[in-house]
Amino acid sequence: MATIANQPRCDVCGNKLVKNGKNSAGRTRWRCKNCGASNTVSRPDITAKKQFTDFYRWATGKLSITELGTPRRTFHRTTAWCWQVQPHLEPTGEQHRYLMLDGTYFNGYCALTAFNGRHIIDWQFCDREKVASWTLMLQRMPPPQVAVIDGNGALESVITALWPEVKIQRCFFHIRQTMIKHLSLNPRTVPGQQLLTLTRALMKVETKEEADHWAEQFYQWRSMHAVTLKERTYAKGKSVARPSYVRPDQTWWYTHINLRRGEKLFHGLLKKEQLFQWLDLASVGEVLPRTTSPLEGGINAGIKDQLRLHRGLTPQHSIALVRWHLYQYVENPKDPWSFVQQQHWAEKPKPKIINDDSIGPVLYDKHFSWHDGNGVQKGWGGR
Repeated sequence: MATIANQPRCDVCGNKLVKNGKNSAGRTRWRCKNCGASNTVSRPDITAKKQFTDFYRWATGKLSITELGTPRRTFHRTTAWCWQVQPHLEPTGEQHRYLMLDGTYFNGYCALTAFNGRHIIDWQFCDREKVASWTLMLQRMPPPQVAVIDGNGALESVITALWPEVKIQRCFFHIRQTMIKHLSLNPRTVPGQQLLTLTRALMKVETKEEADHWAEQFYQWRSMHAVTLKERTYAKGKSVARPSYVRPDQTWWYTHINLRRGEKLFHGLLKKEQLFQWLDLASVGEVLPRTTSPLEGGINAGIKDQLRLHRGLTPQHSIALVRWHLYQYVENPKDPWSFVQQQHWAEKPKPKIINDDSIGPVLYDKHFSWHDGNGVQKGWGGR
């Protein structure tokens, strides 16, 4: 029977069909008054929409396949075509006040995301955070006024090259984590303990006056321990333990290397003016972000949660699931069904072409062959 949205017609004579009860499966039976032909009318578009709706609920929600009410093997078979559907963003050209830029890793891939504090602006999938991948995403959007980043070197270099007028604000959370990595939570030296105290005080800065006072305290600490920061250890035979980061031919190295790394971190951020842009650029009553936590703790953490609920996916399917997860956070998202086209669900697998030249006796195979005397033996083995 032909499939027409409003009124089905007979394939034999072309007349309109009328309802004639239901068959044993509960489907509506249609009958032609002219020729008497009777059959059911199928709507593959409605079936595909139901399959895609179940797939979208499963991919973006917390329900398991069993909770959807569909057998597992049936669900995977009927929704296999849904993995081909991909949501896409249409660039608006809007310039945002600030953007949080970050990347999160999953299943050997990385998702780069741009977040304006309320919605996802754009995303890019890559193997890792590098100049090429960040350039590909950032060149698709107009530059914001402030970019909040976690300190990735490739991202900072791309922002400097593509958006030279954009101010960079380093994430306070990542600054704290990096400083703890250098000093640990229990430094053994007095300068290290004081620098860790300055790090904790940085997290409590709320006004420009407090920011200026903190910077003054840091420079005082730097001047006070200038001699300690320049202390060297010289290699004198095999009696001096050589650290792992020291080259075999190196004759000296800095004694307090981790303390120097912490000092260089703060000094570099103050010199490049990437520490208090959230205070310097804020207007009266405005609060600019100083961390990427809204992006990492909200959207990126949700990516990991979804992949944990749907563990076992292939890398390609993981990317498709992450793409649907990110699309939920865009501004004014469309109906997911609007991305589905007929070729997605109507495409049939192509028949396998067999070359006649390849047909012939199998020299090596794992199946039994009657010609080799391998078959089902009948009778009593002891006779």
